This record gives sequence, structure tokens and C-alpha cells, in this order.
Amino acid sequence: MLENKSKVTNAPKVDTKEFEIPETMYIRDIENRVFQGIVLKCLSEIRGIGLIEGNFIDSLLGSEGVKGIYAEQDSKTQSVNIKVEVNIQYGLSIPDKAEEIQSKIAEEITKLTGLHVGSIHVVFKNIMPQSEDLLNKATISPAQIAARVQEEYSDDF
Repeated sequence: MLENKSKVTNAPKVDTKEFEIPETMYIRDIENRVFQGIVLKCLSEIRGIGLIEGNFIDSLLGSEGVKGIYAEQDSKTQSVNIKVEVNIQYGLSIPDKAEEIQSKIAEEITKLTGLHVGSIHVVFKNIMPQSEDLLNKATISPAQIAARVQEEYSDDF
């Protein structure tokens, strides 16, 4: 019985040159704050659009992040889906502004991150009055958005 186990079978030799080495996998992680910064910069360049501000409870609890900008990445397809909630100034064409927002965001995200933009969902939450006084109280103006982006992403540590 021991003799049977000690016999060596003549298995064919395998040529190691035939093994396929898997491709090197490159991984990059991009935080949602990066996408928020890109979207904020794009929205700051579009007239008649304002972001949604958090409420009093959010400020008391110290909720971080920007309200109304959401990013979802898909690492398998190397794509990102964006959802943006904005207010629009009364009298402006919603379809035209939606197209302007979507094209500007898609172009910038693709250019800066190299990711494919799968979808950009623009949700118009409210209409802003045309009066400048009410406009400044109700939403964040494009100038304030640009200032927040500069403040949030400054080189100071």
C-alpha cells in the first residue's frame, strides 16, 4: 500500500511562459468633496442659479458639506452620477438652465477627473424672486459660492 503512494506520476511539464500575468490595476479615489467643489465652481459661473442653504438646525449641529450636491461613483465603469438641487431666478427658462448646468458640470468633471459622467440630475427646488434684496437673503449668490470655494479649498493648513 505504501508503494502505491510513493509512485510519481508523469505529469506534463507546464511552460511558465504561457501563464498570463494579470494587468496592473490602477486605483484612484476621489472624495465627494472634490465633486462638490467642481460643481460649486460651475454653478458660480451661471447667472440666475442659487444653491439651497441648510436650515438653523443644520448650523447648530455643525453639518458639514454643501447642501444639494450629491455624487455617486461607480468604480467598475469609472463613472460618476451627480445630483444637484438648485433654486432658479423667476423668469428664466428652466430647460435652458438645466442644459447649461448639465453641460458645464459634465465638461468640467470629465476634464478634471478623467471620469465619465453617467448622469447629471438637476432638481429645481424653488423660484427666487427677481428683487436683489430678497435674492441675497433667500439663497447663496454666485459671488458667495466662489468665495466659499476659495475659503474651503485654500492652500492654508
